Amino acid sequence: MIKKAIAVMTSGGDSPGMNAAARAVVRTALYEGVKVYGINNGYQGMLDDDIEELTSRSVSDLIQRGGTFLGTARCPEFKTPEGRRKGYENLVKRGIEGLVIIGGDGSLTGGSLLSKETGLPIVGLPGTIDNDVWGMDYTIGCDTAANTIVDAINKLRDTASAHRRIMLVEVMGRNSGWLAMMSGIAGGAEFVLVPEVKFNIDSMCEEIKAMYDAGKRYSIIVVAEGAGSAIEIGKAVEEKTGIDTRVSVLGHIQRGGSPTVEDRMKASMLGEKAALAIISGASDIVFGFNEGKVVGVNLFEAVNNTKTLNPELVRLARVLA
Repeated sequence: MIKKAIAVMTSGGDSPGMNAAARAVVRTALYEGVKVYGINNGYQGMLDDDIEELTSRSVSDLIQRGGTFLGTARCPEFKTPEGRRKGYENLVKRGIEGLVIIGGDGSLTGGSLLSKETGLPIVGLPGTIDNDVWGMDYTIGCDTAANTIVDAINKLRDTASAHRRIMLVEVMGRNSGWLAMMSGIAGGAEFVLVPEVKFNIDSMCEEIKAMYDAGKRYSIIVVAEGAGSAIEIGKAVEEKTGIDTRVSVLGHIQRGGSPTVEDRMKASMLGEKAALAIISGASDIVFGFNEGKVVGVNLFEAVNNTKTLNPELVRLARVLA
């Protein structure tokens, strides 16, 4: 059954391109003659009834902006069945018949529970810089974040070379090493430490000493936060090599910034796809990209399976180091 009113929300950590995706959802729905509401501040806004009808003008001047104009917030209450029921009732009283959720694994898990318990049609879009949603090789914001890290590596290399230092760069990725691996390879790092692959700090330090003895002026080590604290690893590296070592923790700078062309385009394409799907009555789907094509993944499979790091990337990082 064709829907008359839908809603869109962003949830979890912000990622560049969320605005482009939400904009596409809104304008596609309006083009199809469907009312569209925006839920402010994620699931917390759903429970607080912080919901407003959106127009085409509501999403003007957004495609180039990072962050999310709808906002996002933590919401422990939504983790309870009672909280989810409260949020659902706030949607129903406005005649909202379907919901597009733009967020990462935790946000999509919340959506899967809401769908299972209430029957509300849910379509998800993967908005996370970690690129860790199962069933796809791209998530909204990952390209911009990787480019931000590579830009930082380029700058850090200059000062590392000037002082013959070892430079450790800690990036986001608590459970996934995709960001570290991609930016490490693209940034020419000597070592990339990720949670999926065990590493031996003694062997790494021996390799670094051998490279310096052979005339190398600097070393770059990219560390995913899930692989360990770059600060602690840096202390151990300096102690074991005797080489001046510095650590740069990039933190939330990775989340911000104007989205790249890839993130703008793919987010826009996914936003249109999600809006058309939810309007037509589809549910429990997450749309993403895989091998350059839009794919639809079952929502429950997406949140109940763990994405693995491509072993070819691990091999390439070692070969090119």
